[in-house]
Amino acid sequence: MRAMIVKEFRELRRDRRTLAMLVALPVLLLIVFGFAANFTVGTLGVTITGPNAQTVADQLQANPQTEGEFRIDAVDPTGTDATARDALRDDVSDLAIVTGAGKPMVYIDGSNLFAAQAAKIAVAQMGPAVDSEVLYNPDLKTSWVMVPAIIGLILTFIGGIITSIGLVKEREAGTLEQLAVMPFSPAEVIAGKIAPYFLLASLDMIAVTLLGIWIFGVPFNGNVLIFALGAAVFLFVVLGVGVFISTISKTTGQAIQAALMVMLPQVLLSGMIFPLDAMAAGVRWIGYLLPLTYFTKISQGVMLRGAELNTLWLPIGVLVLMAVVIFGAAVFRLKRSIAPAGRAVVRSAE
Repeated sequence: MRAMIVKEFRELRRDRRTLAMLVALPVLLLIVFGFAANFTVGTLGVTITGPNAQTVADQLQANPQTEGEFRIDAVDPTGTDATARDALRDDVSDLAIVTGAGKPMVYIDGSNLFAAQAAKIAVAQMGPAVDSEVLYNPDLKTSWVMVPAIIGLILTFIGGIITSIGLVKEREAGTLEQLAVMPFSPAEVIAGKIAPYFLLASLDMIAVTLLGIWIFGVPFNGNVLIFALGAAVFLFVVLGVGVFISTISKTTGQAIQAALMVMLPQVLLSGMIFPLDAMAAGVRWIGYLLPLTYFTKISQGVMLRGAELNTLWLPIGVLVLMAVVIFGAAVFRLKRSIAPAGRAVVRSAE
C-alpha cells in the first residue's frame, strides 16, 4: 500500500496540469469568485429628459441621501418620452426619468434584473412624487433574464467540451500525423472539423430558444437576423476555443479538464449570475474578456429589449475580433503540431 501511495504522488508530480488544478486553482477561485459574488448593484445609471432635466440632475447629485447611488449618463432638456425609452432599449442607462409639467415619470430597465430591483427600491423611497414603470420585464421574472444567457451557456458547453476532444481523438488514434501528408492546410483541417459541430450547435440553439420562449414565455421582441448573426459569431468563437484546447492537449482527459477550466469563469464572471456592475473592478475586467459576456448582451438585447444592430455593434464586433484571434492561434498551434511529422514523412519517402 505504501508503494501505491508513493507511486500516486510521483504521478501527480509529473502531471503538472492536474497538480496545478489541485493546489493553485482552489485558491484562485476563492479569491476571484469571492470578489465576484455580489448581487447588489450600488450605482445606477440614469438618463434624464424633458425641460426640467438639468434641475432634476442637480437635485440627484446634491441630495446627500442619494450620494453615490445614481450615475448621470445623459441630460437632455429637449428629449421626450421616446428618448427616455430609447436610452433603456439601447442599454445606455438602468433607468430614465422624464420631466415635464406633471410628476416625473421613471422608466426602469427590467432586462437588467438586479439593477431593476435596486431601482425599484430607490424609486419607492421617492414616494408619490414620481410615477414609475418597469419596461421589457414588467414582473422582473428571473427566467426572462436567464434563458437568453443559458442559450449561450449551452453553446459554450457544446463548443468547449465536445469540440475540444475532436482533434485529441485523432492524436490518440494516431491519425493526426496523416493530416500532414494530405493536401489540406491547417485552416482547412480545422474548418472541416468544426463544420459538423457548427451545424449541430446551430440546431441546438434554435431548439433551446424556441423551448425557452414556449415553456417560460420569454418574449422575442427584436430582429431574428441580428440574433442569428450574434449567435453565429459566438459559435465560431466557442468552437475555436474548443479546437485550440484540443491542439494543446495530448489526451481526452486533459482536453476535458482544460474545457472545464475555461467554462467555469464563463458561468460565474460573464454577468449571467452575478451582475458585472456589482463586481470588483479587477474581477469585472476578467468578465469583459469572456465571449459569453458579449453573447448575453446580444441575446438579452434582442430578445427582451428589441435592440437594433446599431446599438449591438460593439459586442458583435468584439466577438468577431475574438473569433479571428482564437482561430489564428488554433491554426498556428495545429500547424506546429503536424508540421514536424509532415517533414519526417517526406524525408522517409525520399
